[in-house]
Amino acid sequence: MEDNMMIEIKADEEQKNTEEAVSSKQQAVVLKEDKTLDFRSREAYKTLRANLEFAGDDVKVIAVTSCTPNEGKSSISMNLAKSIAESGKRVILIDADLRKSVLVGRYKAGRVRYGLSHFLSGQKSFQEVYCATNIENLYVVFAGPVPPNPSELLGGKYFKVMIDILRDLFDYVIIDTPPLGSVIDSAIVAKQCDGSLIVIASNEISYKFAQKVKDQLEKAECRVLGCVLNKVNISQKSYYGKYYGKYYGKYYGKDYEK
Repeated sequence: MEDNMMIEIKADEEQKNTEEAVSSKQQAVVLKEDKTLDFRSREAYKTLRANLEFAGDDVKVIAVTSCTPNEGKSSISMNLAKSIAESGKRVILIDADLRKSVLVGRYKAGRVRYGLSHFLSGQKSFQEVYCATNIENLYVVFAGPVPPNPSELLGGKYFKVMIDILRDLFDYVIIDTPPLGSVIDSAIVAKQCDGSLIVIASNEISYKFAQKVKDQLEKAECRVLGCVLNKVNISQKSYYGKYYGKYYGKYYGKDYEK
């Protein structure tokens, strides 16, 4: 009985600290701009954003995973979060890939000292790991150092309390998770989410492998919102290149060629 009471008191304290942290914007990082995004890529993220909006107003916390490493899920998580922020919605990106995070290095957020693993292990408060960014409406919690027990931390009470609080403070919570085909962390995170996205690299993943990952998410009782096909060959010689080149050329003409 006393243990349950202490957990409730700790949860109330953490809620107060989290709300104060989000209001104070104490830490700020400047995210490096992704210059690889062309017109078609930006439009694709806007389409993905719109599709999520049509998924329903009860879909706010979204896990992003993949089958294997290097399918681009972290880039998609960040660019999706940016696209949502640009639409005027408040969004926070949680880097829950505690085993092999790439976000800090990729976006040159080297000033960040603490991350999610510090918070989940009880070493730091949310105020010390949460960051505002140079992009209006976009906030980030980076992963932090690799802990010895990632699955246990993600399945612990602090993670659940954090998500419950952030759900009320933000329009969307995007969670970048490890590849579900490699480790079980994503399924653990998915239990706290309203839905999930599976990033699949074109011509790299078999149907059976993708189906296995989908089944695992469903076992975690997490709604699969859909798949994001990444690394698609859109050169003029490919099927996608011919189709989209013809489509955009017809409707955008010379403006698109620029």
